[in-house]
Amino acid sequence: MSTAFNVIATLIAKPGQQDTLEKRLRELLEPTRLEAGCEQYDLYQDLQHPQTFYMLERWSDDAALADHDQSAHIQSFRAKAADVIEHFELKRLTLLA
Repeated sequence: MSTAFNVIATLIAKPGQQDTLEKRLRELLEPTRLEAGCEQYDLYQDLQHPQTFYMLERWSDDAALADHDQSAHIQSFRAKAADVIEHFELKRLTLLA
């Protein structure tokens, strides 16, 4: 049985592409928040490094995240944002306390 977990996605824009990356990330918010199993999907920007964005997510189970990963809006994001992302990292977390 899968249990809920959190995800932190870190995305760093290429030089001069911060505004474009932010726009593309904002386009993901509404459709993702409507997905089955999405409990949280919030966008943050690093105050000291404004080219760095974090997506804080909570998913009900592995299947929900897998469905999200294959969704049309994520596939479209990947195609549109590939040339503006310098770095991407995804970390899965479990709450301990």
